[in-house]
Amino acid sequence: MPTRPDTRNIIETQQKRNDLRVTKPLLSVLGGQSLSRPPFWFMRQAGRYLPEYRKIRKTVPSFLDLCYTPDLAAEVTVQPVRRFHPDAAILFSDILVIPDALGQSVNFSDGVGPQLEPVRSVGDLARLSAGETNAHLSPIFDTVRQVKEQLPNDVALLGFAGAPWTVATYMVEGGTSRDFAQTKTWAREDPAGFDRLLALLVTATSDYLIGQIDAGADAVQLFDTWAGAVPADQFDRCVVAPTQRIIANVRAAKPDAKIIGFPRGVGPAVAHYAAETGVDGVGIDSALSPTFAADTLQPAYAVQGNLDPMALLVGGEQMLSAAATIIEALGDGPFIFNLGHGVVPQTPPGHVEALAEFLRSGIKR
Repeated sequence: MPTRPDTRNIIETQQKRNDLRVTKPLLSVLGGQSLSRPPFWFMRQAGRYLPEYRKIRKTVPSFLDLCYTPDLAAEVTVQPVRRFHPDAAILFSDILVIPDALGQSVNFSDGVGPQLEPVRSVGDLARLSAGETNAHLSPIFDTVRQVKEQLPNDVALLGFAGAPWTVATYMVEGGTSRDFAQTKTWAREDPAGFDRLLALLVTATSDYLIGQIDAGADAVQLFDTWAGAVPADQFDRCVVAPTQRIIANVRAAKPDAKIIGFPRGVGPAVAHYAAETGVDGVGIDSALSPTFAADTLQPAYAVQGNLDPMALLVGGEQMLSAAATIIEALGDGPFIFNLGHGVVPQTPPGHVEALAEFLRSGIKR
């Protein structure tokens, strides 16, 4: 007489298969796993290089209006997921929503970039308040919730914020800067006052990231785009310590939170940054050797990076060869393929598509 199958075992086996099917590869890597095909996404993968983005951008008066309109921001977030099928969507927003929420005047002008009413003294800080920042940012949390509902189960949703030093440079300089003279001067002449600005940003950024996770973000990234401009004797104070405090605050509220830090331009000091801040993954820019990252960072952290965005702009065989070199160096450890900075606006979408297809194939050239 044939043996009757164990229904319970069949159900458990099917549940295990379902669990495998919905595993998010990016989260597995941030948990320390090495995968046969590294997951990928691209910084600034949603934006001006996509015609569908430009079409939506024309429908709103300003860039910040787009960031604060959940239906449109969610659509922009998922556009590159539909096109390129990456392993993560990055929330469409901007790092300067924090100073906007703090009460600083923030405007974006085409061809000029962000323009802010400068904050350069303790007296100027009196105009700012971290008390209601998350209420101001609630439309962005709505965007997170909407995106979460639209993504495939195996695609992670990344939230993000600017790190305090980088956001402070915009707040103090009044926009972008080449030398960050005003910020560096205030940090040295009035360290207590500048530390108050950093502390304000730590509080607002911590709350903001926790709010994104509450809304459904699977992981978050801290962008410290201008960390490389910090003098060595100020690095711990202005970059490491604020990031460390944010991560501690987020983990106090969300113990399982996965956090990527991206201290652009700091060179070998990235190892010190990773060790001191408590990040799960560390983003590396295009100037850092993947071999250095494999030897120095990967034994303890997931590494994310670091194709030169100009290689993506040029495309073709040289792009794929450069990508293969990075995968060869980092692919045997916990690794997320990405760029060393964001996609530039002139990039042909076809180049991004070709790179995505190559990465999904898992082939080492």
